Amino acid sequence: MTTFSRRSLMTGAAALGLLAALPTRALALPAPPPTTPNRRLFAPEEQRFASYLTAVSPMVADMDSSGFFAGGWWRSPAVSYNARVQEHVYTLAWFATQSRTWNPYRGDATLLAALDAGLGHYLGLQHDDGSWPEYSPTEHGLAATGFGLGYLSKTNALLRAANILPQRQSQITSALRKAMTWLLNPGNGSAWQPTIHYANQVTAGLAGSSLALNQDPDPALRQQLTEAFARLAANGQSPSGYFYELTGADTNYNFEVMLPEMADAWRQSNNANLVTMARKYTDWLSYNLLREPDGSGWFANVAPNSRTSARFYADVRPDPERTALNNQFVPVVPNLGAFLSSREDLAAARAAWAEDPAPVPALVKQDTSPRILTHAIYGERYPTRAQRTAAIAKLPYQQAHFTEIRSDQGQDFLFLRRPQFYLGGYFGTRRATSLGRTGLTFLWHPVAGTVVQSMNNNDHACWATVFPGQVPDANGPQQAEFLGGEPYRFRYRTANGSVVTDVTVRPDRITRSVQANAPATEQIPLVVRDSDKVALDAQGLTLTRGQVVLRFDWAQPRQPAIRASSITYPGRVMHILTVPHDGTFTLTVSVLDS
Repeated sequence: MTTFSRRSLMTGAAALGLLAALPTRALALPAPPPTTPNRRLFAPEEQRFASYLTAVSPMVADMDSSGFFAGGWWRSPAVSYNARVQEHVYTLAWFATQSRTWNPYRGDATLLAALDAGLGHYLGLQHDDGSWPEYSPTEHGLAATGFGLGYLSKTNALLRAANILPQRQSQITSALRKAMTWLLNPGNGSAWQPTIHYANQVTAGLAGSSLALNQDPDPALRQQLTEAFARLAANGQSPSGYFYELTGADTNYNFEVMLPEMADAWRQSNNANLVTMARKYTDWLSYNLLREPDGSGWFANVAPNSRTSARFYADVRPDPERTALNNQFVPVVPNLGAFLSSREDLAAARAAWAEDPAPVPALVKQDTSPRILTHAIYGERYPTRAQRTAAIAKLPYQQAHFTEIRSDQGQDFLFLRRPQFYLGGYFGTRRATSLGRTGLTFLWHPVAGTVVQSMNNNDHACWATVFPGQVPDANGPQQAEFLGGEPYRFRYRTANGSVVTDVTVRPDRITRSVQANAPATEQIPLVVRDSDKVALDAQGLTLTRGQVVLRFDWAQPRQPAIRASSITYPGRVMHILTVPHDGTFTLTVSVLDS
């Protein structure tokens, strides 16, 4: 059973006038009473805390007597040896120490006891070498250790500022030193490889190390941290611009985890490598996030993603929001502002939230993250609307003509812009993981916006030639020959030659010619707006979006079909167009009117 020091808790609590009484036993239960947030009491930049305020009582109620967050909050598996489950100690520490008119939990004796027990369980899981487990008791986990460094260093900062739990402070300091010794060792093969496998997890650890060393300086560890930042820059980011996730690109982990952790690390360390990396990634993002001309949001080039399937980002994203901390880079990487909310738009969304009469919605247990709360540490650096508009104007596909090919790790990424189209492709001798889908990956029109978005990890919603049994050529490597010329031509094929696809791109149309060794089906995942008009006939499909009329034409009569999928976006639904053929098929996509 984990215990805490009644004397140390009383000393810290008395210093703040926090506690009138302490529980008579060293357990986190009973839970503090639930509370109902008043939206109008929250400062705009702290609205992210409202939904987490509703979670404090049920979160503590779910903790068992050892301090384990047993109720399935945050991470899976919800087992007592998974150190990542315990990261919500930061959430408890924040509410236990911060004075706000809307926070009834500051100094709450029951909450402080739960925090103490939670920290005891968390610290008790650390291995002798400084690492923490996640998926098995004996695992020496990179993610558990990297993120643990972040949350424990931030929790310690709260405890120190509040002058509470001094024994836990000392234990956390010791644990952080051990964890840094493990992580920063260049011989640690879990973290450091010639190509870093999980760049986001390493970066989280470097961010936590930066704060820990600011709290408790150590010249030797500081030197190792400086060297680690250089290794991260050299081995954690592709020459193409993305951050490595299992040697591939992944929008979710890159944009929603890695870049915010870099921002955290940069604010703590001021290491110049991180700014250089952010600029390089912003350039990559500017080819791979497709802005809807109506201003509603951004479609992601998701087909190449190695781990997750982030498809769409709304134009304005109020908290709680995983990309929020990226705003820290805006003063030094202004082009990144294109992909963030503007100050004015965010202020309007926050004002509307404050006036909403509906109760603050409770959080779903698994849909919680202490990272959301840590984003409030540094203040905000969102772009103004004018700055954001200027950054959007600099997106490369705002130009009318370019051909960009980026290659790394046996993978080729094609970005091809012509006056009427922006076309993407993912090819190569290998995929980063089996989740990627190769071939053509998106089709965008400068007025109509995204028309085709090929999914990853989905054989039913990728742009592909599909054999019976729902076997698409896209679910495997396809090596490309970039033949060049004007009109621009390229060809790609499956590893066994079962499908060869030739693509010719002219200023106003794209021709895709398929030669398969057996009867197959052309499959196209179309993004259809609610206001679109779609007309299907034996020889093609006509999509009318406002003043733009697009034609998908296969010239000869066939038996096409179109069906709505379960994939939805704001005001849009993905529809899957299928056209059976005998193995020879030619599709022309053209603009009839705009």
